Amino acid sequence: MTVPLAFTAADVARDRAAALERLGVPRGIAVPAHIEALYDSAARLFAATASPVGVWAEVSGAEFAAVYEGEGRNAPAAPLAEIHPRAEHLALFAVTIGAETGRALERCFADQDFALAYTLDAIASVAADDAADLLERGYAESLRASSWETPDGDVLRYSPGYCGWDVTGQRKLFARLKPKAIGLTLTESCLMQPLKSVSGVFVAGPRAIHRFRPTYPFCDRCEERTCRERLRTLFARREPVTNPE
Repeated sequence: MTVPLAFTAADVARDRAAALERLGVPRGIAVPAHIEALYDSAARLFAATASPVGVWAEVSGAEFAAVYEGEGRNAPAAPLAEIHPRAEHLALFAVTIGAETGRALERCFADQDFALAYTLDAIASVAADDAADLLERGYAESLRASSWETPDGDVLRYSPGYCGWDVTGQRKLFARLKPKAIGLTLTESCLMQPLKSVSGVFVAGPRAIHRFRPTYPFCDRCEERTCRERLRTLFARREPVTNPE
């Protein structure tokens, strides 16, 4: 079954501090007045253009194994290759902020309003991640409302292009999920359109299956290292914070 969900711009644009961090403004410091004014203008533009929507579809372990295999370009060893066989539930997902925000970005750049463009880009990038978080929570809630009773069960998402899952894995993911229904397509180079989108798999199971050390060969080339914070957040939900390193 495929489950679509729609959100409002306000639902996914709540993490102001994260967007400001992308602009080089650290958390906890006073934001200069001109940055505040610029952020407010970009936030209004985002609210006027964003139409976030997402979709998920549950798959069997065998179905996901075929999706994950993709075109055979994954890293020889990768966290998800070890994690997904231990999952209790799996669901492919995709979420997008919508095409109109992308068009607004293009207009800003065309008008050479680069400050507004970069600020809107930061807000939209954080909002796409927030939309994926909301979809992830919605999937977890749907499992708990049905028959999933694992006491320490939790859901974490993984995406092609990260942690050894080659970006070409998008092709089989899109072929199975068919997110064109929510306006999301894939270019020949596996770039999602609209650009401010997130796709991947929700992996549900005992929290411990998600624990891994970021010491794979590709970890040294990773510039984001967001896995560390995501794991800390996951393990802090019902037990003391555990350092995943």
